[in-house]
Amino acid sequence: ASLSIWGWGGLGVVLFFITFGPFAIFYLAFYIFCFIGGGFAVTLLYGKINSEKHLEKCEHSYLPPTQIGIHKTLDDMKLEVKPIKIDRRLTGSSFIDEPLQQVIQFALRDYIQYWYYTLSEDESFLLEIRQTLQNALIQFSTRSKEVDWQPYFTTRLVDDFATHLRVFRKAQDRLADREDKQRDITEELVDSFFEAEVEMERKICRDVVCTSHRDEEGFLRDLCELLLYLLLPPGDFHNKSMRYFLREVLAYGVLLPLINQLSDPDYINQFVIWMIRDSSCNYEAFMNILKLTDKPAELEAVKGKVLEELQYLRSLDTAGDDINVIKNQINSLLFVKKVCETRIQRLQSGKEVDALKLAASFGKLCVIPLDHILVHNIALQFFMDFMQAAGAQAELFFWLTVEGYRVTAQQQLEAMQGWQKDDKKQPVATKGLLKAAALGVYEQYLSDKASPRVQVDKELVTKLGENLQREDPTPDIFDEVQRKVYDMMLRDERFYPSFKQSPLYVRMLAELDMLKEPSYRGSDDGDGESFNGSPTGSLNLSLDDLTNSCHDEFLQLHAFISDTGVCNDHGKTYALYAVTVFRRNPDGSEDFWKTYRRYSDFHDFHMRITEQFENLTSILKLPGKKTFNNMDRDFLEKRKKDLNAYLQLLLNPEMVKACPTLIPYVYDFLENKAYSKGKGEFARKIDTFVNPLRSSMRNMSNAVKSLPDSLAEGMNKVSDNMGRMSERLGHDIKQNIFKVPPLLPKSDIDPEHCRVSAQLDDNVDDNIPLRVMLLLMDEVFDLKEKNQWLRRNIKNLLQQLIRATYGDTINRKIVDHVDYMTSPEQVADYVKKFRDSYWPNGILAETPPRRDQCIRMRTRVAAKTSLLGIMPDELKHIIGADTTRKGILRVFDMFQYQPMNRRLVYVFLEGFLETMFPQYKFPELFVKLHSRSPRIHRYSQKLQCSSLKR
Repeated sequence: ASLSIWGWGGLGVVLFFITFGPFAIFYLAFYIFCFIGGGFAVTLLYGKINSEKHLEKCEHSYLPPTQIGIHKTLDDMKLEVKPIKIDRRLTGSSFIDEPLQQVIQFALRDYIQYWYYTLSEDESFLLEIRQTLQNALIQFSTRSKEVDWQPYFTTRLVDDFATHLRVFRKAQDRLADREDKQRDITEELVDSFFEAEVEMERKICRDVVCTSHRDEEGFLRDLCELLLYLLLPPGDFHNKSMRYFLREVLAYGVLLPLINQLSDPDYINQFVIWMIRDSSCNYEAFMNILKLTDKPAELEAVKGKVLEELQYLRSLDTAGDDINVIKNQINSLLFVKKVCETRIQRLQSGKEVDALKLAASFGKLCVIPLDHILVHNIALQFFMDFMQAAGAQAELFFWLTVEGYRVTAQQQLEAMQGWQKDDKKQPVATKGLLKAAALGVYEQYLSDKASPRVQVDKELVTKLGENLQREDPTPDIFDEVQRKVYDMMLRDERFYPSFKQSPLYVRMLAELDMLKEPSYRGSDDGDGESFNGSPTGSLNLSLDDLTNSCHDEFLQLHAFISDTGVCNDHGKTYALYAVTVFRRNPDGSEDFWKTYRRYSDFHDFHMRITEQFENLTSILKLPGKKTFNNMDRDFLEKRKKDLNAYLQLLLNPEMVKACPTLIPYVYDFLENKAYSKGKGEFARKIDTFVNPLRSSMRNMSNAVKSLPDSLAEGMNKVSDNMGRMSERLGHDIKQNIFKVPPLLPKSDIDPEHCRVSAQLDDNVDDNIPLRVMLLLMDEVFDLKEKNQWLRRNIKNLLQQLIRATYGDTINRKIVDHVDYMTSPEQVADYVKKFRDSYWPNGILAETPPRRDQCIRMRTRVAAKTSLLGIMPDELKHIIGADTTRKGILRVFDMFQYQPMNRRLVYVFLEGFLETMFPQYKFPELFVKLHSRSPRIHRYSQKLQCSSLKR
């Protein structure tokens, strides 16, 4: 029996393991454990539930029942909406408070409420946030009303910008001087920029904040926490949760996105285009930008857009007159495409050519007479530099000083005659001062003691000395010697003839915009060079290139009036003639274009060429004018026929052979551009260069351009107080005429290593805004960088004359404009624009997608074109066309680097806070916040080492 039990038991075990596997025993144990544990858990839960029910019954059995009214009251209180009472007054001006409250409401809705309601429905937190923001705005508004913002906007802001520009210019100069350019040029320029900033600021360098996102975020946190300390009530500030929350929102939600946008070069370029959107596109400026740019990406972007436009125009199905318009557009686009391709090829091949050297290699250039050079400030500056290099500055300064003396003597003698007519007592010292001035000129330049001494005939010098001792000085007492000096400068091979062959002469023509930039045409390798042209051919040639070119090439030019029509422009009706021009190129290709001219343009052109070429008067006959019925169709057809005959006679080969110098005038008239009334482009430059100086006030103009400003100021006050003028004149003569004009500025402090406003003389007057604006102009166009004595004196004289004549008026206009821009109505308008731009129609604006690189490059070209296009010609005539272009492009280039833009934004922000809270030590605080820069430590060590060496 026992054997059978063990047998059957063993058989069962074997079958169990065969059926369920070797691990079945563990599964069985696990199932038994789960069964026992589950039963225990059910028993525990059942006992807990029964215990709670029993306790609840015991509680109700001992406490009195709650009244029904209390439950109803509690339910009503839960359902009742608590009214939120907010004082909506912020700034004290209803114009500002209303849009500002809307901005607060939108900001809370889109930046806080959307996530807060997922956490809680309690409105108290939102109410406290809004009240805290309003308290901060009230503190800000109260503080703003106590601050005089005029010095900040008229002085500090402009000074910060000018100083930033000076630092950028110094960085460019350093980069140009470096020979080992191993890194990316952008990185090297940024490094040079912040190195120059350390030298300028000495205690502050913002490189870490502007180049490191982590350090920038830390800086903004510290700054925001400080602002919250100044603006929040103590209770709110000491609430750490509230303070940290507001700090993060202000730093990451407001300041950082704003700084990112303001420092974005593409945003700045768009803003520039928007600011000058009213100015028309200047074709000449656009072509100059394409020929001057050193960015192949810009040229590729423009070329790509040109190809798109060409594809579109070629796909149009047109006929009749429209086809001619489209062909003209296609020709213009093809020319732009060719310019882009040529410039890209030149940049990629590394065969960049200096326009000045190339122009000088042509040999003959436009000749500017010496008498014109001596009375033009730009030309005189280059001639003065040449004479100084030749060691003959004494002759030139003598000529200029004599011109100044002549004007002074004439005015003094005229004043004395006026006293005699009015029977007034004349100062006894007047003649003595004039004689002292004449003797001073003699001793300074002609006597044996003069160093350097003007080299003229001893007989003339002796005769002049005797006349000075024996007679009262007259305005023309130096005329004979001055003529000798002029003849010597004109004829001596060392002076004017050598100047015409020097690189300074070519640079002078470039400044006068009488020298065209070269471009490659012909061979692909760039061996052939010529001057650039118009969209349909090379029409913008220089004078010498045109007059020296082959007449056969000019004979391939044909023009005729193809159509005429009547135009109405702002109520003025006039006839317009469409002149079709054909030209055959040397390679056999043909170009043609249309240009539009009025009869007044033909008349002006005719008057100009007949004044220049008197022999044409008897040959060329322009159809006469007609006062009445001059818009009649038959009359217009007859005039069209007569003007066609005039054009054919003008382009006759015999006419060209008889007057070869007529070619540039004809090219200028037929060029596809707007005709400049009065003169053609080249002739206008000549006239602007000469005619203003051929007036009856020629001597006075010479004196204004040659004498130091204090003497001119004394002369301007003749009619006010003759006695004081005489005393001032004597002082100015002793201080200025007796001295050789300085060749280099003398100053104990290097102006290049200080802020721009440090050059202001506080003892002059209180017209600080105007003077800072003039200093900004100096910095933009780099007038003080070079040794340009005359240019600096003209600037100083211009500054003084503006102050003396219009200074108070201009200063008052600047101040009044600042007052207007900071008025409550204007501030409310700013807030409304901010609201509408960020929340159009009350909805948060979407983040715009990042613009394509090609669009960004085309925006750069458009911004540069707009900046060059708005520059007035008068400014170019004062400081030079080349200097104007370089100054404008320098300002544009400064805004194309985001780290530098961030630096400018932070400088403006720091200046704003220093003005807003003058009682707090913000300058010292910013020094500490920026002390983490390693450049500061290196510069401090460098100063310590230099001090130890001394």
